[in-house]
Amino acid sequence: MAVKLNKIGFEHAQALIRDGKVVKDDRGMWSAHQAGTRGENDFMRDRGPAEYAKWYLAIEDEKGTGTKSRYLFPFGDFESVHRCGVLAAQGRAGMYADPEFEKATTSLLEAIDRGIEKREEEREKPARRAA
Repeated sequence: MAVKLNKIGFEHAQALIRDGKVVKDDRGMWSAHQAGTRGENDFMRDRGPAEYAKWYLAIEDEKGTGTKSRYLFPFGDFESVHRCGVLAAQGRAGMYADPEFEKATTSLLEAIDRGIEKREEEREKPARRAA
């Protein structure tokens, strides 16, 4: 099985993070937050394989293009990036020994955490000014 970084998915995740479309959650919450088989099937049917591919961080290049089985490591719920989804992907990255994939998941987590910190600081500013 040849697993490698899905650059389209990685770039989509980066754009969502820049736009603030992130759910701040913790490791272990992914099983409750991910779309699940029914949600995946509905999304694939309604939006097509090109849109579906944007929500996955890895591809198995031996699988057929446009098939669900080609895409691995979802990072969101088809609306937002979930920090727990990226953590789950990062935890499994080492199994495949793909340095590009490991670097990408680390980069996404750093961007998520920077964005969360920035948004929290911005929320605190009005409170400090009012005091």
